[in-house]
Amino acid sequence: METLGLYIQVPFCASKCSFCNFSSRVERGEVYYRYCRALAEEIDRLPDDYRRAGLAANAFDLPVNSVYIGGGTPSLLGSDRIARLVEALHYRFLFAPKVEFTMEVTPRSAGKDFFERGMALGINRLSFGAQSFNDSELRSVGRLHSGDDTRSMVQTARGVGITNISLDLIAGLPHQTEALWKASLESAIALRPEHMSVYLFEIDEKSRLGREVLRHGTRYHSDAIPDDDFMADAYDQARDLLREAGYIQYEISNFALPGFESVHNRKYWQLKPYVGLGAGAHSSDGLFRWENATAVEDYERRLEHRGSPITDQQRLSPRAQLEEFFFLGLRQIDGIKLAEASRRWGPERVDRWVPKIKSLEHEGLLVRQNGNVRLTEKALLVSNEVFQEFIGV
Repeated sequence: METLGLYIQVPFCASKCSFCNFSSRVERGEVYYRYCRALAEEIDRLPDDYRRAGLAANAFDLPVNSVYIGGGTPSLLGSDRIARLVEALHYRFLFAPKVEFTMEVTPRSAGKDFFERGMALGINRLSFGAQSFNDSELRSVGRLHSGDDTRSMVQTARGVGITNISLDLIAGLPHQTEALWKASLESAIALRPEHMSVYLFEIDEKSRLGREVLRHGTRYHSDAIPDDDFMADAYDQARDLLREAGYIQYEISNFALPGFESVHNRKYWQLKPYVGLGAGAHSSDGLFRWENATAVEDYERRLEHRGSPITDQQRLSPRAQLEEFFFLGLRQIDGIKLAEASRRWGPERVDRWVPKIKSLEHEGLLVRQNGNVRLTEKALLVSNEVFQEFIGV
């Protein structure tokens, strides 16, 4: 049965990391109240707004089996506001008997009472933005928490009964060495989270850090960022240590103990329908893609004046759908099934991609096996270059 994923965007943080160009901002009190009021209004008016836009005709008939509250730092809203949002979601959508309900949490941003209230609301999975267990690395990019804060928060979550925890780590932070990276990996593994995400540090040219790198300056520790060779070695080391610890790599950046792969994130890679709520949130039903106003003030103003928060929408042509099938599906370690593509879009359209697949096979970047097409290990570190080959074929 087809199911639906819900994503709720909370664009607020306690501090702004130097490498971040996301639309999150540091705010307090009254701003949270206005934003949650706008979110509740969007949820209440979804069917009418979507019908007027010709979007997601069947979305509200699908059972929701994943909810992801992300940010930013959603826990800053507090449990009372989150409870009201969850109530609004249950009023508007049909929920499946079993739902993966994830909330992102920054270490130090929540405690025992918050986790207990969250569990009572159905939250059963927490994603902690640990990033590193080395305090100097964390301070270098403006994080407010320490490695011990992450350890303490994981222990607190375990103490109240949370049995599905994900930790994020970033390879390539300023001042990171091979020994320090290995120590962070070992610290994370020692906490035995059910899921881990390992990201390579990316420098956004529009972030404070990115602008400093372009100027060849030294602010924000821009002169202490490891090189690409370090990144490649760090990624390989993470894959090795996590495999030895029993984690299965199921996507380029994601690892899980058996049975704990992210239900929600798989929807993105497998072109399943999802609805995004909040400022800057994106949605897709497979045929259309649309997004809300990014600026919080614009998003709130539109809803306050009974307008739609949607600022951009596009109908995906069969060609665009097939491109997404390749460059999103190939992120998965198991890859994609050509038979599924032929069933959905017709063999004549899929056949156009066969010469490209054969060429990438010859280069050692793709492999075909039992009807699957997947990235080779060699291609994992250059995956973006491989994905570009499927644009405009």
